[in-house]
Amino acid sequence: MAAIENTYREPTYGNWRRPRRAGIGTLGGLATAGLFLGLIVTVICFFIGGWLAGLIALIVLGLALAVVSVNDKHNKSLGERAFGRLAFHSARRKKTNIYRSGPLGLTPWGEFQLPGIAAGSKLYEFHDSYGRPFALIHLPSTAHYTVVFGTQPDGASLVDPEQVDAWVANWGGWLASLSNEPAVVAASVTVETAPDSGARLRREVESNIHDDAPAIAKAMLREALETYPQGSATIRAWVALTFSAAARSGGKRRTAEEISRDLASRLPGLTERLESTGAGACAPLNAQELCEVVRVAYDPAAARLIDEAHYQGTPVDLTWGEVGPSAHQADWAGYRHDSGHSVSWTMTGAPRGHILSSVLARLVAPHAEIDRKRVTLLYRPIESGRAAAIVESDQTNALTRASSTNRPTARSLVDARAAQATAAEEAKGAGLVNFGMVVTATVLSAHGLDDAVATVEGNLGPSARLLMRRAYGSQDSAFAASLPLGLVLPKHLKVPEEIREAM
Repeated sequence: MAAIENTYREPTYGNWRRPRRAGIGTLGGLATAGLFLGLIVTVICFFIGGWLAGLIALIVLGLALAVVSVNDKHNKSLGERAFGRLAFHSARRKKTNIYRSGPLGLTPWGEFQLPGIAAGSKLYEFHDSYGRPFALIHLPSTAHYTVVFGTQPDGASLVDPEQVDAWVANWGGWLASLSNEPAVVAASVTVETAPDSGARLRREVESNIHDDAPAIAKAMLREALETYPQGSATIRAWVALTFSAAARSGGKRRTAEEISRDLASRLPGLTERLESTGAGACAPLNAQELCEVVRVAYDPAAARLIDEAHYQGTPVDLTWGEVGPSAHQADWAGYRHDSGHSVSWTMTGAPRGHILSSVLARLVAPHAEIDRKRVTLLYRPIESGRAAAIVESDQTNALTRASSTNRPTARSLVDARAAQATAAEEAKGAGLVNFGMVVTATVLSAHGLDDAVATVEGNLGPSARLLMRRAYGSQDSAFAASLPLGLVLPKHLKVPEEIREAM
């Protein structure tokens, strides 16, 4: 009998792209309109003021175009970089990059309030239809509500490749289904690695040791308790879903109680579908669990105290007004907060070409040079009605760029084919999602900060084939975005996202 040949081939993924606006060269629609208007003004200056006035107008036009059209490898223009530096220097001059809270702080209510873009957030706790308590974060400035799920990922070790492929497919389906979920505006996945204090293992082992167990078995368990926590790490993951307070665009904003009644019946279905993506056991975090997550992020030294308190059976009772740092200072390239020193990066370029499902494995895995690391994937699902218009416009713009010259570049041809493939997949029912990534590395001592930065920029980032840029001038905001708080960063920009894209 002939042997059956295994024809399995590990699938690859890719074809993500940044939609390009219609315009000349690297200019967007608004900048192109400014170009033609500037040319008209220059011609008028030549006729009215002579060659000198016309030459000055032409120089001014060239400088203005250079500010918005000369981009670096991170797709940041000269104007964006200059605006970022001016904004940071203004903040440092006003000392808004320095924060003090608590009884000795500047806030009159004396609480340890969250700083920055999460300062106005409020925390509620309700129960879903299964009777499980869930925390609900309200951010009044953007009228958003966020629910956070705690997950226990199974991991890919000793798992058949076919099962991993099924998890990836289910994850893609789960993201695509978010565009059909009422009022969902964003989702995020946070994977955190940190040293294990050993308190949880000690509590688990000691609670299961039987009095009649053999002495050698007890000795082996106690030896494991003493040796296992040394050098070990704990990996935790959370999924945050952000909902709009308005059930539909332009509708009346709902209160926290109204949102909770709507979510109570939807959360069980969302968690069940999430478990099929390889997330493992999934349940919404209650208010106390979420407070502990945020408190430890801003004060890493508190992690051991909180674990020991759980081991002693007397967990710390935290409120939302106690989870922020007592002090922080946001510098141009780093962030100091309580007992931690952090640096955050944002993804500016997704991996090119075709990649495997394990491309982020080394990035999310624990590393000896980094005390605490968070990798957060940010998703913004696009409604199916808008998705069709976006892909069709992107396809038209890409084809126009490729056919506007007799000798199109290879990049423009590849760009056109990718736009056509995206439009074809969307027409077959695929979802369209904007995504990004924030990576935060935290160390307990300033001496280890350089090693952590070198590890991320020289090892972990390139291993994931990512193009990452340090969040210069906005380290505190990037740090908050890496937490499972459901913050939607485009809603906090000083320059609206629509204008930035048009430029």
